[in-house]
Amino acid sequence: MLEKVDLTLKLEPDDYERKIVRLQNTLHLLGFQVYNQKRPVVVVFEGWDAAGKGGAIKRLTERIDPRGFVVWPIAAPQGDDKVRHYLYRFWRRLPEAGKIAIFDRSWYGRVMVERVEGFCSKDAWLRAYSEINQFERHLVDFGTIVLKFWVHISQDEQLRRFKERESIGYKSWKLTDEDWRNRGKWEDYERAVEDMLLKTSTLRAPWTVIEGNDKLYGRVKILKTVVDKLSRELAA
Repeated sequence: MLEKVDLTLKLEPDDYERKIVRLQNTLHLLGFQVYNQKRPVVVVFEGWDAAGKGGAIKRLTERIDPRGFVVWPIAAPQGDDKVRHYLYRFWRRLPEAGKIAIFDRSWYGRVMVERVEGFCSKDAWLRAYSEINQFERHLVDFGTIVLKFWVHISQDEQLRRFKERESIGYKSWKLTDEDWRNRGKWEDYERAVEDMLLKTSTLRAPWTVIEGNDKLYGRVKILKTVVDKLSRELAA
């Protein structure tokens, strides 16, 4: 599946500026409709290290009322989260009616990093596909609008971004030894991502794969997907 993604897609800066402003203005209005219609919204971001998830989230939220959304950066579980079922920490972070919750990494860690790194048993991550589908079905049945993005880049583009982060002081904090280690397991992660996309993309909570080699193109596609989905769900 991933080898068929067209990573040559690009957007010129002038075209990007026009489109991003228009989409952000529409999102501002849709954010009010989310609140007015009391619909919870969940937006999931997954993708390769340095794929541009943070930049996309910034553009997504730039003109939404800050009282109407929360961004959850998800790392390794700690405290109570570590000793309970892996979905517990996500259940308790779900948005209330009329609010938007954005997950910068999510429950899909169970079938990616935990699978690849051996942090859970094979039985556990195999079982997680159906658990996750049921979890998301509960959300949709409740009235939650669910969007899921996999931000895809090539190995060469990831290497270029890693080296850029190394050479630019204010970006160096973004690059860790773990990023380099994960890059060495690209093929293992790619297999895990393929399985994830195939087994957890449902009619009610489908994945959208983002062509992320060009950040401008990727950001616009993400915002357009959110605008289109919210417009349909909210009939706005």
